[in-house]
Amino acid sequence: MFTTSAAPPTGAVRHGPLWTRAFHAFNLVVLVVMGASGLQIYNANPVFGGRGGITVPELFTLGGWLAGGRDWHFGFMGLYAANLGLWIGLLLRRRHRRLAAVGDVGTLRASGNPPKRRLAAHRITYTLMLIVLAFSLITGLAMYKPAQFWWLVALFSFAEGAGHDSWQVLRISHLATIPAIALLLGAHVALSWRVGGLRLLRSMFV
Repeated sequence: MFTTSAAPPTGAVRHGPLWTRAFHAFNLVVLVVMGASGLQIYNANPVFGGRGGITVPELFTLGGWLAGGRDWHFGFMGLYAANLGLWIGLLLRRRHRRLAAVGDVGTLRASGNPPKRRLAAHRITYTLMLIVLAFSLITGLAMYKPAQFWWLVALFSFAEGAGHDSWQVLRISHLATIPAIALLLGAHVALSWRVGGLRLLRSMFV
């Protein structure tokens, strides 16, 4: 994920800047807390099948009960929003080359150069992660304060025209961000492993 103008010695992996490593560690903690507490809230009123519908095993939840899940979820929501905004701002200002470019999709499909393909895949994955995280925040705010953020809720009014309840579509959309970000995070880790193995993964945090 990290590149420098000077190549590191053979077999060595150069550590990222301190702020990058701090953000990686903090992002992971916030994502785990938000995801686990969100699943705890979901279990109180499942999207699929109503109150007696499909639930998530307690192993993947945080809070122990509805109120506990809400406390964790809403308590970390401000940190989640601030961290995501700062992360995107820093990337756009200082490390925009980490984000996907127009030609990355073409490189991924047609290039015969493995390093270029890995770099393109990493950029696309990284950019999709930011998009999914932002979408999670938007849908979460719409559900948290539907009166204040009515214009966010209104974005899902298209579902009414298709015969679906817009609030249900909003809930499903918000829930879908958890498996989506889990898959993208897995792809991010797998790509990093292919580039530098365990040493590169460790260099992202320590």
